[in-house]
Amino acid sequence: MSEKTKKSKGTSLAPELGWREMLRWLWRQVTSMRTALFLLLLLAIAAVPGSLIPQRGVDAQAVQSYFARNPTLAPVLDDLGFFSVYTSPWFSAIYLLLMVSLVGCIIPRAILYAKALRARPPRAPRNLLRLPVSESLETDASPEDVVVAARTALRGHRVDVVTHDDGTTEVRAEKGYLREAGNLVFHVSLVVVLVGVAAGALLGYRGSAVVVEGTGFSNSLTQYDEFSSGAWFEPDDLPPFSLQMDDVEARFQTTGEQRGAPRLFRAKGSYTAPDGDTGDFDIQVNHPLSVDGTDVFLVGQGYAPVVKVTDPEGNVAFDGPVPFLPEDPTYTSSGVVKVPDAQPYQIGFQGFFLPTAVTTGDDEASVSVFPAAANPILGLFAWTGDLGLDDGVPQSVYVLDKDGMEQVKNEDGSNFRISLSPGQEQELPDGTTIQFVELRQFARLQIAASPGKVVPLVGVSVGVLGLILSLAIKPRRTWIRARRDGSRTIVEVAALDRVPRGDVTGDLDDLLERLALEAPKEKAERA
Repeated sequence: MSEKTKKSKGTSLAPELGWREMLRWLWRQVTSMRTALFLLLLLAIAAVPGSLIPQRGVDAQAVQSYFARNPTLAPVLDDLGFFSVYTSPWFSAIYLLLMVSLVGCIIPRAILYAKALRARPPRAPRNLLRLPVSESLETDASPEDVVVAARTALRGHRVDVVTHDDGTTEVRAEKGYLREAGNLVFHVSLVVVLVGVAAGALLGYRGSAVVVEGTGFSNSLTQYDEFSSGAWFEPDDLPPFSLQMDDVEARFQTTGEQRGAPRLFRAKGSYTAPDGDTGDFDIQVNHPLSVDGTDVFLVGQGYAPVVKVTDPEGNVAFDGPVPFLPEDPTYTSSGVVKVPDAQPYQIGFQGFFLPTAVTTGDDEASVSVFPAAANPILGLFAWTGDLGLDDGVPQSVYVLDKDGMEQVKNEDGSNFRISLSPGQEQELPDGTTIQFVELRQFARLQIAASPGKVVPLVGVSVGVLGLILSLAIKPRRTWIRARRDGSRTIVEVAALDRVPRGDVTGDLDDLLERLALEAPKEKAERA
């Protein structure tokens, strides 16, 4: 259709938006309060997977177990960033967009609020009695007396008195300015919380370490089993404190439907702060140790059999505790013993630990039926060869590289199996002996520092106060108009709530009563 045809039919087309108009429209959409609320809801939904799926920065071992249980689903979730939700690009994008939206909402509203604070109360409608909540009365008091009474009755309001040319006196009053202030405080607090959390994530660090009874931990990178930090964190910023683990205690329920459920985890010992001060600690769940801005949490417990390996020449090649990581509620645990100093070949052991072992039949393998160590059994298989520790490639202490190794066999070709209780030892076909010396426990510690963590706390506290103000305060406009009619003064009163709530009628009745009390009582009469 040609332009001429369009004009002949009276059709007017809206002009196309230019790039500036399009950017302005997009900015208005992003900075609208509706968008900010939507992004806040979206951020809450996006955080849900971080609570349901194990996170690498919190418990990397749990992530490995999840991969083992879900070999098909886990790689897909990993590609989507579900094992590092809070550092994923999509979560960060929502986070940053929410901050931009909130700032874009707050600045214009703050400017409008500043103007409203300086503005005079609005003029009254021409006909007050047409408002939904309005009354009129007559009194012998003069309009000046009515104004004085109105000022007294409207304490707490911003009052403006205007006298018109026809002699009518109008009292304009408004209250509830703190409601918008509370609203702004709430939204500013949200930004403060977001900035505080982001700063803590960028400057902070988090790691985990397994510490066995009788051993220690020093706060250095080499001591961590897993470690992650923010983009602005420097390893030199690690505070140099140390711990000595003396005792790990675990209690489990022994009867009832929740038999085996943990009831107490506790780690005791001593620590040395960066300034040299020493002290004792008693870490329990939700009761961490705080040292120089770093919190040490107890997040798990397990068993570490003390293993002694002696080569055929009688030389002790290995002697120490080996943590076995729990894999189920009964603490069936898996672990690896690496003996690089064994002669003539390096030896590696891989197997399981059962705290309370029970055998259901002659041909059945033993299983653990309770997490406490009532009948501990250590079961291992052995490999000889090259452990691969000299290749310069870092290895996990919980993984045995079998590429350069050969499994130890019996004479009949079956796999050589080791089963030990505390105090027992067993000899391998080549004369090497392995002994289960004793059983110790270990504590899985999470060490974390989040600088400025008080900022989100303050933000939340102030935000709650602002929210209370915005919900409790009722912004209201009140008008009182007085004009002389012969020997009587006609007074019209009206009130209007700026939000759809509150008992406006009841409050107006109270205002009229106060107004009547302030005027000469014998002269006040309700119309």
